[in-house]
This record gives sequence, C-alpha cells and structure tokens, in this order.
Amino acid sequence: MSEELKKVMPLEVFDWDSYEKGEVLSEESKAELIETYDKSLSQINDKEVVMGRVTSMNKREVVINIGYKSEGIVSMNEFRYDPDLKVGDEVEVYIESQEDKKGQLILSHKKARATRSWDRVNAALENNEIIKGYVKCRTKGGMIVDVFGIEAFLPGSQIDVKPIRDYDVFVDKTMEFKVVKINQEFKNVVVSHKALIEAELEQQKKDIIAKLEKGQVLEGVVKNITSYGVFIDLGGVDGLIHITDLSWGRVSHPEEVVQLDEKINVVILDFDDEKKRIALGLKQLTPHPWDALDTELKVGDKVKGRVVVMADYGAFIEIAQGVEGLIHVSEMSWTQHLRSAQDFMKVNDQIEAIVLTLDREERKMSLGIKQLKTDPWENVEARYALGSQHTAKVRNFTNFGVFVEIEEGVEGLIHISDLSWTKKIKHPSEFTSIGADIEVQVLEIDKENRRLSLGHKQLEENPWEVFETIFTVGSIHEGTIVELLDKGAVISLTYGVEGFATPKHLVKEDGSSAQVDEKLQFKVIEFNKDSKRIILSHSRIFEDEQRAEARKENNESGEKKSVRKSTAPKKEGANASEVSNNSNPVMEKTTLGDIEGLAALKDKLEGKI
Repeated sequence: MSEELKKVMPLEVFDWDSYEKGEVLSEESKAELIETYDKSLSQINDKEVVMGRVTSMNKREVVINIGYKSEGIVSMNEFRYDPDLKVGDEVEVYIESQEDKKGQLILSHKKARATRSWDRVNAALENNEIIKGYVKCRTKGGMIVDVFGIEAFLPGSQIDVKPIRDYDVFVDKTMEFKVVKINQEFKNVVVSHKALIEAELEQQKKDIIAKLEKGQVLEGVVKNITSYGVFIDLGGVDGLIHITDLSWGRVSHPEEVVQLDEKINVVILDFDDEKKRIALGLKQLTPHPWDALDTELKVGDKVKGRVVVMADYGAFIEIAQGVEGLIHVSEMSWTQHLRSAQDFMKVNDQIEAIVLTLDREERKMSLGIKQLKTDPWENVEARYALGSQHTAKVRNFTNFGVFVEIEEGVEGLIHISDLSWTKKIKHPSEFTSIGADIEVQVLEIDKENRRLSLGHKQLEENPWEVFETIFTVGSIHEGTIVELLDKGAVISLTYGVEGFATPKHLVKEDGSSAQVDEKLQFKVIEFNKDSKRIILSHSRIFEDEQRAEARKENNESGEKKSVRKSTAPKKEGANASEVSNNSNPVMEKTTLGDIEGLAALKDKLEGKI
C-alpha cells in the first residue's frame, strides 16, 4: 500500500455510529472547541469604551469590529467631523449593550468621544497638540466647533491670519485646531486655527524681511482697509500703506484708491527687523505732480481748480492732482471786514483764481480770487468825492464810533461825535444797529490806509445856529429831567436838544431836589455853540425873582428916607461930629437898591431945577 493511501485511511477510533446520527464531535471535543472559541473573543462589559476597527461603511452606517462575537453598527452622522474615515481605521466606541432584542451589539462613537473628551481636550492644551474638529455652525463673533464631542468656540479672529468676510464657507468643514483656552469652571473651550499657521508664517516673515531692501518694488494683495491706511499681504508678511502715501493728492478714505483683494505694486519705504513692521508706499511709484507742473506757470496767471479742503482761515484748491494752492480768506474779498472762508465757497466747487506766490522748491502756492475784480480803491476819489452822500451798511461798533461799508472793500468810520447834532451819545448802539443801513457824507479820504472818514449829522443843517437865537442866556424854557448823575442832571428841552444842570441848580423853591422825569422850568445860564453846551438852572428862576423883589422894596424904602432927610430942620448948635455920627448908620445899611433909589431921586431933583 502506498504512502498516499496511508494518509487518507480513516481513523480506527472514528465513531461511525455517531456520525450517522449527525453527531460530528464528541462531547469532550465539543467542550474543548467552545472553550477555545470563547478564549479567542474579547472580554467586554457594558458601559465601557473600547477600540474597534472599521470593517465596512456606507453613506448611512459604519460597521465596527471590536473583537466580539458580533460586529457593531454606528450611524455615519457620528463621524461627520472626520470625512477622511476609511475601512481599517481604529476608532473609539462606547458599548451601550452587548446584545439588543435582535442579538445585535450596540455601539456609540459619539458617547465614546464624550466620555474621554474632557481629558483629551485638557491633554491637547497641555501638550500643544494639533487636533481635528468639525465646524457645526456659525454663531455671534465666530463658529461652533465639535472637538472630541465637546462644542468649542472658534472666534472669528482665530479662523485665519487675514480677516474673514464670509464665515459660512467654513460650516460643515473639518479643520485642524489648537486648544488655546479652557475654562474649567464653566467647561468652556476656545480653539484656534490661526495659531496653526502663525508659526509657519513667522518663519516666512523672517525669510521675507531678511530679503527686503528700501526702495524695492513688490507685488501685494490688499488684505484690509482702515481709515488710516491699507494693509498689504506681501506673501506671508504684511505691510502698511499709510493714507498719506496712497496718492499725491488728498484722500478722504483709502477706499477711494484701492479695493479689497486687489493686486497692486508697492515700494518699500522702511522696515523694522525687530517689530517686523513694513512701511509701504504707492504714490512713490509715480513722479511728484509738482515736478510735472507747467514750467510756464508764473505769478499773475489765472488757474482753475477744485476746492478740496475748507478751513476758517482759507481754502485749499487742487489745480492738478497733488498740486494745491491756498486761498487765504483775506484774498477772497476786497472787504476788510473778514468773514469765514465758508461764506465764499465750499468743498468740490470749481473756481478760478490768480497765482499770487509760487515756490517750486518748497512746493507751495498762494492764490487769490478778489484779484479777478477791480480794486475799489483805485478810483475811490472819483466815486466817493469829498462831500458826496452815500448809503452804507453798519459793520461794527467801537466806543468811539461806527465802522460802515459803502461797498465791498470800501469801509469808513463815523465818529461818535458825527452821529447827531443834538443827542449826547455814549455808545453807537444807542443810535443804530449792526447790519442797518445808514446815510453818510464823505468827510475825509485816507487812500493809503484804505479808510474813509464819514459823517451822518452833516446831512442836516447845524441846528445850533438857530438854537443860539432861541436858548439865549436868561431865557426860560420847559424841560424834563431824563437822567440824574453825580455831577448833575441831563434835561431834555424842545427841538430835541439837551441841557445840563448841576445839583445846586436843581433845588426847588421848597428846598427839595428835582427828580427824574420831573418837568420844570429852567433858565439858560450859559450857551456855547462851539462845544454844543447849554447850562441850565431851575433854582435861578425863583432866586432872581426874590432878588428883584428885594431890590424893589429897597428902592421904595430909599425914596422915603431921602424925602425925610431933605425936609427935616437942622438943630442949632449941632456940631460936625454929631452930623458925622448920625450919617454912619445910613452908610452901613445902604444897599444896591438904596443906591439906585438915590440915583433916581437925584435925577428927579435935577429935573426940577
């Protein structure tokens, strides 16, 4: 018998009877086989986290083998955070139940992640580990990211190194992150994607800055626009174009010159190795406008331009891009009554002007617009001759007079003494008001100082010529006290004229003093036409009457005494000394009235003779 036949011969101990009955294994062999199979299976417990291997997967489910007698199924939704999942990958699963009613092993990847997530997040922060997370949705100020089953916050500023304008493009994406902050008390986690690329960019920056040179021209992309300038991405490092370096002309906002994501060429103006600051320029790539300014332009030429900036003191006019001239407010009008520049023009107005000064080295130019009109003082003598009458506008007051403007650029002063013939004016505001029209007469022309001396009262005849015949010294007039002063009172008389009385001349006959608004009779005791002064007295009226009455009584008494003396007989034997003694008392009592009486008596006697 050959060796091959020997190999296939049946065992002598094979139990053919059991085989016919369907019993392939003996009880002992069966027990051994079951024991061997049990040992080959993993020992698992419910509510435990174990590692498993993905054996198959479709759009809805993932089949995972954990080394148990049956495989478990996990919903694909639990792996949304990991779009790169594939057959053969090892994943964590949580054993919810070893067998359900159908004998199926129930697993959960989500619960497995949640069970260990807090420890893993803390470990990631401690070890500066790069982890994966699934961007679930957008929220205020950033995004919500699923990290190990924990909802972490991704601030908008930590998404990328450049500002993000559309957050929605990151939703439903799996990205790499670093844990940057954990609040243990509130279980809050903050992650950053920007931190992953900053380290790489830092090295790129060093390499780029090491190659930079002042004056070098580079291409960049507009990364961010602010009110003060534009940030340019130079390929891993940022530079700033200050608003003043965007254009030779004035720029209100950088958006007038560049747009986001625009590719532009820039020149390096300066950089700092330590702080990694790079100053860029855009306008420096073009010639300075002053260098291209018309070489034929000179003082006195007329130019056109646009108002770009307004100030109280003047306006800046752009006659070419980057070439500006200043029109001072004093060069906007011939008037000396300076106003704000906004009264003449506004921003964006197109105007014509005359070049007054031009300094190409300093790149400065001054302009004027009043020079487009004829100087009103060139022929002022012909238009405003001495004695001519005009209507003027009140512009300003001073204590000594009124400044008026007859026309734009032609101003004059009315002295306070030339406002009225009759009224005593303390301040011009008592007579007129700012902005009012007033009739004037030219009294004097000062062409050198561009000023006229004007008068208002000269338009009327001098009433003091007439007053001299009315208010004669000694004449009595009715007047009203309009003002009481320490030195006396101002009295209003007829014809609008005023007089003055000292306190002693305000005493009434009963001994009291006259008061304001009291109407009384006053006697003129002084009149001065040249100084326009009338001095009055109320007291003098009754005092003069009393003196006249006294003189009258003295006159009558003197006449009686004279008659008695002439008719009385002389005593015989009387000596000269007695006559002398009798006459002394008469001489002592003689008054002015007596003298007048004696003179009258003498005239009468001489007439009889």
